Amino acid sequence: MSHATTDPEVAQLLQQDGFAFVDGPAMADLLWPEGTPADWPAFVASWNALEPDTYLAAKGRQRRRRHAVFRAGPTGPFERLTHQPHYQSLDYNALQGGIERWFAPVEMTIGEGASLRAILHHARDFFGPLAPQVAQWRVEIHQFRIEASALQLGEPTPEGVHRDGVNYVLVLLIDRENIESGTTTIHLPDGTELGSFTLTRPLDAALVDDARVCHGVTAVTPQDATRPAHRDVLVVTLKEAK
Repeated sequence: MSHATTDPEVAQLLQQDGFAFVDGPAMADLLWPEGTPADWPAFVASWNALEPDTYLAAKGRQRRRRHAVFRAGPTGPFERLTHQPHYQSLDYNALQGGIERWFAPVEMTIGEGASLRAILHHARDFFGPLAPQVAQWRVEIHQFRIEASALQLGEPTPEGVHRDGVNYVLVLLIDRENIESGTTTIHLPDGTELGSFTLTRPLDAALVDDARVCHGVTAVTPQDATRPAHRDVLVVTLKEAK
């Protein structure tokens, strides 16, 4: 699989294939050309304070998360909206669709921090020109921690291969601790697999044209069953605001 290292290369792959993979060092250069923000260690550490996903736990699966919603135009600042539920229709999430799901909010210091703001601005500035007709974006962010143990597989996408019902998706790996597998697969709506890759290093990234392709992630297992194991990711979705 081709690995893009510049925004034009990433855009070419996304338009050609419906998805692109960018490795961590290249993504860091794209996000922070002037160097890693000072709050990056605190940003990474904030995954230790995620709250249980009680909706998923009710179905016998475990993960932790926080969520926030922003509004942004094609340029200019991002406005964080009043905390609100995450909603997907059953068309996009057969496991948990059709209900309003309230998750713990992203902590204010993280939401206002330089690391996240740079990620948001880059996502909007990258995806926006691909959809010049969009006047307003609804941007949702999800902090996920998938935990695995000898007794319980970790399921990054328990709903299976799916679409999110948005325009574009950015998935950034934040951390992997004592984890095996977790391979991202990309499919056409008819199920044909287009490609696969595994996010293994901090800031390894998957960019997805959600209107064209589906995506999923295989279950994760501990390398050492006697130690804690987790996979931390940030998911940013952009959807045209109606």
